[in-house]
Amino acid sequence: MNTTPIHRAPDTPAARQALALAGVFQAASLVDELARTGQVEPRPWETLIRATLDTDPESFEAIYGGHPNNLRRGLEVLEAVVGRRQANPVVLRYGFSLLLLMSKLRNDNAMMSTLGQHLSRIQGQAEHFGATHENVIASLGEAYQETLSTLKTRIVVQGDPSILQSRMMPERVRAILLAGIRFALLWHQQGGRRWRLVLQRGALKNALDQLG
Repeated sequence: MNTTPIHRAPDTPAARQALALAGVFQAASLVDELARTGQVEPRPWETLIRATLDTDPESFEAIYGGHPNNLRRGLEVLEAVVGRRQANPVVLRYGFSLLLLMSKLRNDNAMMSTLGQHLSRIQGQAEHFGATHENVIASLGEAYQETLSTLKTRIVVQGDPSILQSRMMPERVRAILLAGIRFALLWHQQGGRRWRLVLQRGALKNALDQLG
């Protein structure tokens, strides 16, 4: 994946929040596509997986690979969130459920610690096999299953049962859900709050305009 930015995204709080939120909804979109078709485009997939593994990025831009187009799928979903395009209700449900799960995770210090331990171990795997190797994806899926899947609030994925039960598909879906949580935490760190999504749609629209 080419991580050299063609142009830099605006470095404002609103733009950072929009990009982090785009990561959440990109994960939601990919989960829906995986569940229905069993396939996803490499660029948005790799962007999310690499971001999940990079728990100590050198910069905000480094998290998503330096170019907003790496989060283009999520930015397009945000256009639906602010009412500018037709919304996919399933994708929106997944996205807002990820934000809710993130808030539950933030209040569970033990789970946060356990998840951090998982990711430290998986980073070693990724260095050996590569970020998107199926061993790494399986470990990310296991990390999600052993932490966030144990919460009372859970995401029920809809799709083709034969696809959802195929080899590596549960792990791939869980790995992308974990990526959504990673970006949800990032969004919160940048000042994002769920109640503001309703009250500050204008600011989000402006940020999306700036991001092109």
